Amino acid sequence: MPQMSKVELYAAIRRDHRGGMKIREIERKYNVSWRTVRKAVDSVWPEPRKQLPPRPTALDPYKSVIDGMLQADLDAPRKQRHTITRIFHRLVEGAGFEVNLAAARAYYELHGTLAAPRGAAVLDVPVGQWLSNVRRPGGLGKDPVRAGRRVAGWWTGSGATSASSSSWRRVRAWRLSVLG
Repeated sequence: MPQMSKVELYAAIRRDHRGGMKIREIERKYNVSWRTVRKAVDSVWPEPRKQLPPRPTALDPYKSVIDGMLQADLDAPRKQRHTITRIFHRLVEGAGFEVNLAAARAYYELHGTLAAPRGAAVLDVPVGQWLSNVRRPGGLGKDPVRAGRRVAGWWTGSGATSASSSSWRRVRAWRLSVLG
């Protein structure tokens, strides 16, 4: 049987029901449940579809940053405005790394190590995959000086390359006293 709209289906069900067909026969003929047959017989129009709330997107945390970039572009000359690609690269360079770094810190606080399996996720961030990518040659970017600045002060104290656990505890206690 060809696919028909719900309004057409309801009309056909009502027509067959008025013609004396039993509900069970209508169910078999149109491959619907008895509830659908009952709704079609009771109402001329099918009930409207339930409106679902809008789903969050992956860009939601960055919307304010993107809006700021575009607002600043209103006064810039046409050739100096951000393209979609440039906005993406700025997000990856700035906010994306910080979000992943915060997730890696949270993973370390929970598990005491950065040896995360590839499927590990914290704060809805795939930390295991990110750490795997970062450990590859060139994983922190093409410029090693800039890469060093990005992780300086945290990476060495994380236990990944620290000399001993006691020195790490001293550094961590000092940081907590300074940062509050």
